[in-house]
Amino acid sequence: MNNLLNNRIFVLFLAPFILGALTILSFAPFNLTFINFFTFSGFLFLILEIKKNNIFNIKNKIHKKQFFYLGCSFGFSFFLFGNYWIAIALTHDDEFRNLIPISLTVIPFFLSIFWGIAVLIIGPFAQKNIFYILLFSLFFSLFEFLRGNLMTGFPWNLISYTWSWSTESIQILSIIGTYALSLISITFFCTPILFFQKQIIKKNIIFLFILIFIFILNYLFGISKINNNYKFDEKITVKIVSPSFSLFDYKNQSEETQLKELIKLSKPEKNKKTLFIWPEGIFYESYLEDIKQYQDLFEQKFSKNHLIILGANSSITSGDKNKKEYFNSMVVLNNKLDILSTYNKINLVPFGEFLPFEIFLSKFGLKKITRGYNSFSAGNDRKIINIGKDFSNKLILPLICYEIIYTGKIKNNNQLPDLLVNISEDAWFGKSIGPFQHFTKAIYRSVEEGVFVARSANKGISAFINPNGKVIKSLNKGESGDIELNFPTFYEKTLFSNYGNKIFYLIIFLYMFLILTFKKFKI
Repeated sequence: MNNLLNNRIFVLFLAPFILGALTILSFAPFNLTFINFFTFSGFLFLILEIKKNNIFNIKNKIHKKQFFYLGCSFGFSFFLFGNYWIAIALTHDDEFRNLIPISLTVIPFFLSIFWGIAVLIIGPFAQKNIFYILLFSLFFSLFEFLRGNLMTGFPWNLISYTWSWSTESIQILSIIGTYALSLISITFFCTPILFFQKQIIKKNIIFLFILIFIFILNYLFGISKINNNYKFDEKITVKIVSPSFSLFDYKNQSEETQLKELIKLSKPEKNKKTLFIWPEGIFYESYLEDIKQYQDLFEQKFSKNHLIILGANSSITSGDKNKKEYFNSMVVLNNKLDILSTYNKINLVPFGEFLPFEIFLSKFGLKKITRGYNSFSAGNDRKIINIGKDFSNKLILPLICYEIIYTGKIKNNNQLPDLLVNISEDAWFGKSIGPFQHFTKAIYRSVEEGVFVARSANKGISAFINPNGKVIKSLNKGESGDIELNFPTFYEKTLFSNYGNKIFYLIIFLYMFLILTFKKFKI
């Protein structure tokens, strides 16, 4: 063991790479949360080894860049094995296959830089005590927050998502949110490092028991919070439809053929007031302004008692030299295919829906992965949609695809939806862990915002999720069919819904106070 710890390659690259990869097993669909106690405490152990091991020092001065290498190695494997499904999206078009090696190297490396910088900053302060655990947790979480918010942001697989299997444990999200739960969880996962020493210190045992007590209280809080006192409008039905079309089907079947299949799966009853929710991108050949060509088909099968929510591409011509803009949209339609409401997606997927640095990269023949050569434009605002007096003026909050991953940023404080509607095209993920991880984000948003979620995801997991994060009804990954529920009524605003990530900032200040206190008293 000592020989391994004296080996530069093992400590800086191989060991953290293995730990980062193992950490992915704590997320869906594996849900091995306990493994984080080994990986995070092992990661801290490696930081301590770099600081104390003279082999990595020159003239007794620590080479700080080695902390950066360590953090990047841990992060690279974490993002490689956690987000390899990005490469799968590139296999559906021969034009993008050459980019697969780039997606498996450049993207994980870029994301790993956040962790590399975090370890670079805090590595020299490494100590085997409570002060350092709190310091590490704070900086690690701060850089996770930056990863989720800088530029377009990519808050995928935040550490708190490892609790997604425990409905009781995640009820605290309604108060503190996902980032704050990550911060506290990392602290908990790092505690074993306190016992990597010959003499067990009493204060370390007390600290561990305090953390265990906090998590027990949190679990008890979760049990007490979970309830089924929700109200439903029995006159209105919500029906989620998932066709399980493959991307191969989109290329080899006509749009009309697939629309007929969706209508068949929907099984509309003309006298039953129903809101149908279809997945993203159903009109993949026609733009929204052209869908009237299918009016007869819809009028034959649907009635005035029906509304359909689905995804489609839309376009407008702006006044700027008649420039045309394209949008990924969610629309509400009646049985005559009249457009009652439109929402244009705000949080677009880089390369998937728009090409960054398009003026430059387009010269090399690159374009967005989805259909068409023009990048989508981002919508201006996300507003509550009132689906009309015939449907009791029910209110829905629209989210398209991965917009569901943004904690604390999905709505304004004054918006109180009865239902959050999330439509997605998960066929891009292939047979990977992606759809499972995508689904957990919807569970977390339901608890944070205290709202019912209706999610229709082609080739993904479609479900009704209540404000407790409990899956009421679902269609499994790749399963076609429909599920229905009476239309829910808004339950209550949560503390997090009111204040969002401001609560995370308060907990940061609490950590800073504790860090300074423990540093002063050398705890």
